Amino acid sequence: MIDDVCVIIPAYNPDEELFLKFTKQVVEKFSKIVVINDGSNEECDVIFEKIGAVDSKIQILKHSVNLGKGRALKTAFNYVLNTYKDCIGVVAADCDGQHGIDDVISCSEALRKNPNSLVLGVRDFNKDDVPFKSRYGNKLTRIIFKLFIGLNIKDTQTGLRALSTDLMKTFMSTKGERYEYETNMLIECKQDNIPLEQIPISTIYIEKNQTSKFNPIKDSLSIYKLFGKYIFSALSSFAIDVILFNIFLILLNDNNIPNGIIIATIAARILSSLYNFRVNAKMVFKNMTKTSLIKYTILVLIQMLISAFAVNYLSTVLPVEVTFIKIVVDIIIFMVNFVVQREFVFK
Repeated sequence: MIDDVCVIIPAYNPDEELFLKFTKQVVEKFSKIVVINDGSNEECDVIFEKIGAVDSKIQILKHSVNLGKGRALKTAFNYVLNTYKDCIGVVAADCDGQHGIDDVISCSEALRKNPNSLVLGVRDFNKDDVPFKSRYGNKLTRIIFKLFIGLNIKDTQTGLRALSTDLMKTFMSTKGERYEYETNMLIECKQDNIPLEQIPISTIYIEKNQTSKFNPIKDSLSIYKLFGKYIFSALSSFAIDVILFNIFLILLNDNNIPNGIIIATIAARILSSLYNFRVNAKMVFKNMTKTSLIKYTILVLIQMLISAFAVNYLSTVLPVEVTFIKIVVDIIIFMVNFVVQREFVFK
């Protein structure tokens, strides 16, 4: 019997058969179980009564209305921290039959070995029996996480996670009340240098995942909007830079000033960079310090010189409009620039 790790199970309008079967398996292996009724319909009350009757060790917490999975997890974290002082941490598992008891145990063991890490139970989405919406949703968010956050996570939407009491305290203040909360936890791991431990688990889908409450359209939009600010910052800065470049280039050419492309590039980049730094520091990376300003200034100078001389050179060897050349060059620079800002400037 595992006594030092608590299993928490958030549930909203659960399937009675799957929920009961999983709970009985957990009771056989763990001495501490917390179930959160996240404002389920009244007709589900009988299901939670049956869950509570399985064993007296099961504690059932209830939201009077549906507040979302993120809030349910926070409610459970708070209860465990205040009630089970001898626990080293928790394993959070879904109630829809997608997590096997052996995988729950594996995550608890990984937690003991890696108390400072967020343990993720990751599934294999290359199997033939994986439903389309799950294959699509997870692979897309995996690409987005790798591109925008710099995290290589095999299963971004896994509900099977293990974390220590210290990490529970950290994630209690993480923003998000619904599915986006689990995404925010991963982003916070990147921001706070919290290690991730990824444990392979069974890929279980019952009735093609019809029991899952995850809506691939609604909840994916809720998740993906977290990354919209990254795209907005890059595109708006890029647009300002191109517009200012053309304005300065016209003025310089009208006055027959030599090296107009280089001067226009530098002037436009200085102004667009001031805007970009402000947006990135306040809205994107949320880290405005003197050190980050110095690093950003160095980065801008380097990319400004690369852009200016690259555009100037290519405009002399390619029979293409200079504005088009600048757009292509700066798209490449912006892609590299984002990674540098994420990993070095605003880390």
